[in-house]
Amino acid sequence: MDHMDVNPMGLDGFEFCEFTSPDPDRMAAQLEQFGFVAASRHPTRDVVRYKQGRINLLLNRMTAGQAAEFRAAHGPSANGMAFRVQDARAAYEAALARGAKAADPAQSALGDGAYVLQGIGGSLLYLVDRHGAAGTIYDDWDQVEGAAEAEAANNVGLDLLDHLTHNVNRGQMRVWAEFYGQIFGFEEQKYFDIKGKATGLFSQAMIAPDRAIRIPLNESQDDKSQIEEFIREYNGEGIQHLALTTDDIYETVEKLRARGVRLQDTIETYYELVDKRVPGHGEDLERLRRNRILIDGNVEEEGILLQIFTENMFGPIFFEIIQRKGNEGFGNGNFQALYESIELDQIRRGVVTVDA
Repeated sequence: MDHMDVNPMGLDGFEFCEFTSPDPDRMAAQLEQFGFVAASRHPTRDVVRYKQGRINLLLNRMTAGQAAEFRAAHGPSANGMAFRVQDARAAYEAALARGAKAADPAQSALGDGAYVLQGIGGSLLYLVDRHGAAGTIYDDWDQVEGAAEAEAANNVGLDLLDHLTHNVNRGQMRVWAEFYGQIFGFEEQKYFDIKGKATGLFSQAMIAPDRAIRIPLNESQDDKSQIEEFIREYNGEGIQHLALTTDDIYETVEKLRARGVRLQDTIETYYELVDKRVPGHGEDLERLRRNRILIDGNVEEEGILLQIFTENMFGPIFFEIIQRKGNEGFGNGNFQALYESIELDQIRRGVVTVDA
């Protein structure tokens, strides 16, 4: 089997995620608070690329087109994402042949000549082949003067877009699993059945053949869970959170806290159980607890990972900060802990009631 059979689209990681908002100035300020800086601007469209490490986030302020329609429907939102591929045109034609639907490039952030498919919940899925040695799509953009210095001064140590999740309507998880499987060759990495006190979700973690694009799909088990709450608030299916990597989660989190970024809390008892749950982890437990960072994995077999989640930042969309120490999973134990902490918040807010 040659490489192209394994990876039919020549996938090679995420290129960017695209955001839009009825209040773009606030979104820009939030991105800057999170360590990103404006690095380049599209020469003919009102689209700015924000950069930190190897992460690109586009802010689309265009008054017409897909982004304008998307923010009218969803408020602050993630209206698109891009996969890097070996040959965008060949990948685009193959995707259409395998059942994907075309989107109008003229309506997109990149404009005519872009290769764009219809993605989750009306978002766009771009295929981009200019990266690495071939240069990038941003080479033709207007570069912001002093961006490299600004980034060095502002960054909090985030480096790569590790994964992003989709929250889907009930009954749609398998549909989207098949979409990514059939068109791009993704396979299921992990399947979760998570239950809280009163609600539950199914999650199917999909991973691309390049092992760099990961998309967990979340579907509610009932009409009250945090997945359903997201879909109600967001007015549809969509990207729920983006996970960004760091080489030093403690330093990153301490910088973000100092800037006033609000991070999810974790119940105190979580830290009492860490040594038992992840024996020999070798982490500074007090610093872990003080920062409310989660830990998961197994030192002997798969390594560990450290992670923490922000509170909702763009509408119901939030971010995850993750440091992988050999562990390529999703924090299986933390998935349950996170679910329970969000459910506790739902109970406090009266969204969910627990039968006594």
